[in-house]
Amino acid sequence: MYPLKFNPILKERLWGGTKLRDVLNKPIENDITGESWELSTVKGDVSVVSNGDLAGISLQELINTQTNDLLGVSVAERFGKEFPILIKFIDAKQDLSIQLHPNDELAKKRHNSFGKTEMWYVMDADQDAELIVGFNKDVAKDEYANSIKNDTLLDLLNYEKVKEGDTFFINTGKIHAIGAGVLLAEIQQTSDVTYRVFDFNRKDKNGNLRELHTEQALDAIDYTKKDDFKVTYSTEKNEVNTMVDCPYFKTNFIELTENIKQDVTSRDSFTIYMCVGGSATVKNEFGEANLVKGETILVPALSKSIEIISSGAKLLEVTI
Repeated sequence: MYPLKFNPILKERLWGGTKLRDVLNKPIENDITGESWELSTVKGDVSVVSNGDLAGISLQELINTQTNDLLGVSVAERFGKEFPILIKFIDAKQDLSIQLHPNDELAKKRHNSFGKTEMWYVMDADQDAELIVGFNKDVAKDEYANSIKNDTLLDLLNYEKVKEGDTFFINTGKIHAIGAGVLLAEIQQTSDVTYRVFDFNRKDKNGNLRELHTEQALDAIDYTKKDDFKVTYSTEKNEVNTMVDCPYFKTNFIELTENIKQDVTSRDSFTIYMCVGGSATVKNEFGEANLVKGETILVPALSKSIEIISSGAKLLEVTI
């Protein structure tokens, strides 16, 4: 159970572009590739190991056969044989639809799914690129409903200009959208439940408007203005700097100018490293794997120590 790498699952999107290839060196085959799913057990999109003796085996198969060793005992007790998070890189050449995600209770009731709490780390942004996060004032439910009818929703939204390193925490119920020109790393609960409320009246390749979820969204939205989304974090080099610590995942920022070694005996969780800059080698007791910008590694929970060898890398470290 050495550090595992997986084949990226590439997704064509109406709003996608070429940065996944041009910046992150993904093997995209068209000019509208919007997402690279790095770690997934979503049905129909299950990640497959690409390195070492376990190459060709799916992440779900490893979880089914080596549950505690891969996930950690406490993670397995909580989530069973489901991988609890979904890891992506996203390239928005155009604005994404304005959307939100239901919480666990609503998602379970309506979709038999987890809700979708997520976070974004901006890796690259064109000049004046921005995100939509939340409302610009407290909004009454009927005011929101009228804005949908009258095509004035954009007037109610909060816009945030972004640059590399900016980090945002998107809790359930918060209306949001990734803007054109943004390349980011996304960490989220394993869920593909999204309520799309506005899509700029765009049509897909077949000339159809994409489905909106106007009625479903009404009871899922948080209508209050909250400034709880921008993440401030330390960037001390060669240290583990906490970014987000929520019930669904914990994410740290690590910038290396030298090697570090961590004792993770008591972690009782897998560890994920997303490389958002430079390169590194990640080692545990059973082997090692190289990591460059745009790649992701999963270190199984049975690891007692993790060594990261690098003279220049920026990593997001994710655990449960």
